[in-house]
This record gives sequence, structure tokens and C-alpha cells, in this order.
Amino acid sequence: MKRAPKFLKQYFWDIDFEKLDIENHPFYVISRILNYGNKKAIQWMNRCFSRSEQIQTLCTRRDMSPRSANFWAVILGVPRGRVKCLQGPYLKTRRQLWPY
Repeated sequence: MKRAPKFLKQYFWDIDFEKLDIENHPFYVISRILNYGNKKAIQWMNRCFSRSEQIQTLCTRRDMSPRSANFWAVILGVPRGRVKCLQGPYLKTRRQLWPY
């Protein structure tokens, strides 16, 4: 089991960080860092995960904020139409549940 470094603990407030296995849950780890990470966390992510894993995470996960997803779509060169959390039906539902 490969563990994440301690400085990433702040991004995983809702789980037992000591049990986080980054090899078994790469998309979860990547999505948290894309959504909340600072420069140090992003540098670590770039060393540990491939660009294709990052793009796959961006395109399939729905737990990212629209602002973060849009930013990473531009940075990673992914068309907005491929990013699930930027699609109309998802955004409409999100705004109904959390209009802020």
C-alpha cells in the first residue's frame, strides 16, 4: 500500500488519512488535489500520476467545482464538452442543491 505524504492530509479531512492508499484510489486523490491543492500538492501529483490519469479524472469525476474544472480543462487542454462536471444537466442539479 502506497501512502500519500503528510503534507496532503489537509485535503482529505473526511477520511482516515492513514488508510488512504493512493495506488487503489488514484482518481479520488487526483480530484482532491485538482480541486483544492496548492503548488506543492500539484507538483507532487505531477510526479506521481500521469497526465492521462489527470485528464481521465477531470473528464469523469463530478465532485469538482465548476471553477476548478474549468481551470484544469484549460491547463490540461481538455475541451469543456468532455468534462462531466461542466455539463448542463449536472450544473443545473448542482445549482438547485447549492445556489452559491
